[in-house]
Order: sequence, then structure tokens, then C-alpha cells
Amino acid sequence: MESIDLPLIWAAILAIAVFMYVLLDGFDLGIGILFPFAPKDEDRDLMMASVAPVWDGNETWLVLGGGGLFAAFPKAYAALMPSIYMPVGFMLIALIFRGVAFEFRFSAKGVMHRVWNQAFHWGSTVAAFSQGLILGAMVQGIALEDGRFAGGMFDWLTPFSFFTGCALVWGYALLGSTWLIIKTENELLHWSRQMAVVSMIVVIICLVIVSLVVPLMDWTAANRWGIHYPNIDWSILLPLAPIPVLTAVCCWLLAKSLSDRKSHHKPFIFSILIFALGYIGLIFSFYPYIIPYSLTIHDAAAAPNSQALLLAGTLILLPMILAYTAYVYWVFRGKVDIHAGYH
Repeated sequence: MESIDLPLIWAAILAIAVFMYVLLDGFDLGIGILFPFAPKDEDRDLMMASVAPVWDGNETWLVLGGGGLFAAFPKAYAALMPSIYMPVGFMLIALIFRGVAFEFRFSAKGVMHRVWNQAFHWGSTVAAFSQGLILGAMVQGIALEDGRFAGGMFDWLTPFSFFTGCALVWGYALLGSTWLIIKTENELLHWSRQMAVVSMIVVIICLVIVSLVVPLMDWTAANRWGIHYPNIDWSILLPLAPIPVLTAVCCWLLAKSLSDRKSHHKPFIFSILIFALGYIGLIFSFYPYIIPYSLTIHDAAAAPNSQALLLAGTLILLPMILAYTAYVYWVFRGKVDIHAGYH
């Protein structure tokens, strides 16, 4: 296995796992974010029913991402977790409330029904916001000394991380609303398109702001894009231009698909592509750092024999996870009705 770059392979696996989580759990968190704003309670039943068969499977990728980081990059895990213990705790508590709401809401009546509505909404919103805080904390960099966290308890809370938290909430709302366009009909479908338009506008504004701010925060990220304020190295920037150009094209196609009443799947597809292009841009800004801009994937990697053993098991389990995920989505394809989901 010496000729194989195991840290790079594991970094790719973790990158895929994180993106799959953001994509899959992102849209059902987005539905929770939009939940209280639906026109009526019957619409909320349909919204929850649209993700009831898949929401718990979607969170498999969070386990793979966290567990994979711990096993394959223990130094990164040990350095990263103390810096984000609080937002991770907020996220896990929120996900617990959200999961319990899935089980109890359909059988609850009266006041408790409203309580579980709020638990589902706030659990989804706090989980999304916490993930945005974590993202912002990583983008702005984490202080390390000798491979250990050397910052303070609240280093994760800055104006930038607060902004990325809000941005991710709107991003998940976009995924959730475009998912509902696929799954719903009539008045709820019309409302979902309206929510998607609003979310799209906010997401585009957030993308522009992040694209301008991140190169200003660290010279390493700026150099990757050939940006040396006030100068620009066009020999570096032009080869990378397809990423922002394709992002702009996808935003335009998303707006066009939302105005087409016959288009049901395209808005969700273009939303995915926008997330994917933004994610690729972040990876390019970070690589080879697993903790920007202090610890590289090779410095943080576990012993080669440990990574090789883990990789052997992952190569067996990962296709199985992908297969059952695809099967579940195929079985529950099409429009949802009130008889779907939990009872």
C-alpha cells in the first residue's frame, strides 16, 4: 500500500461523505426550516411525509463523516473538536429534538401537536445554523500550537461564522423548497416555488459576499485564486474561472426553471449543482489542509496500516450505503400524498 496515497483517498472519501450529508440531510433540514410558514397544517403533514421515509438514512453520512475523521485523521479530530465543541453540541441536541418530533408529531393532539411542530422547526433551524457556524470557524482558520487547539472557548463565534450560519440556513431552505417542488402539488407546490425564489435570491447574495470575503481573510486562500489585493494574477485566476462562471450559469438556470410551472425536477438539480460548485471552490481553497490553514491531510493522517484496514472495510460498506440509499429514493419517488409517512 506504500505506492497508494492513503491520506488523499481518505480525504476524498470524507469530502464525499460531507457533501452527501449536506445535500441529503440539507433538504429535509430545509423543510423543517420552512415548516411553520406553510399555509396550513395539512400542508405541514405533507411536508413531513415527503421526507419521512428517508430522513434518518440521510443522517448516515454525518456518522460516516465524523467517524471517518476520528479514525482516519485522529490528529485533525483531536485538534478540531475542542475548537467547536459548543456548536457541535448545539447541533446534536437540535437533531435529537428534530428526530423525536418525527416520531411524536403525527400522534400528538392539541397543545402537544404545536409543541412538536416547533421542535421540528427549531431543531432543523438550530442544526443548520450550527453547521454554518462550524463551517465559518473552519474557513476563518483554527489556531493550533504543536498540533493542538490553542484558541479560546468562543473562537468559533465571529461575525463571519454568524453570517455563514445564516447563509447555510437559507441554503438548506433552498434545497428544501426545491425538494417540495418535486414532491407536492397544487397550492403547496405554488407556495414552494415562492419560497424557492426568495431563498435563491438570498443564497446568491451570500455566495457573492463569501466569494469576496474569504480571499481577504487569509493569504493562502487568496494565493490559490491568484488574488493579491489590489492586484490579480490572471494566469492563476483564468484557469479557475469556470467555477464561478458555472455557478452563475446554474443560478440563472435555477431562476429560469422556477419560473417554468412545468419544471419540477430542474430546480432541485440546479440547487444541487450550486452547492456542489461552492463546495468545490472551498476544497480548492483549503487543499491540502484538513484544518485550514494549520494542519495538512498528510500531517494529520493515521498510520498507513490503520488507514489501509479502514479502507478495506469502507470499500465494502460504502457501495452498500449508496445502494440502499438509491433504492429507498426509487421506491418513494413521485408526488407524496397524505397517506405517506408515519401514522
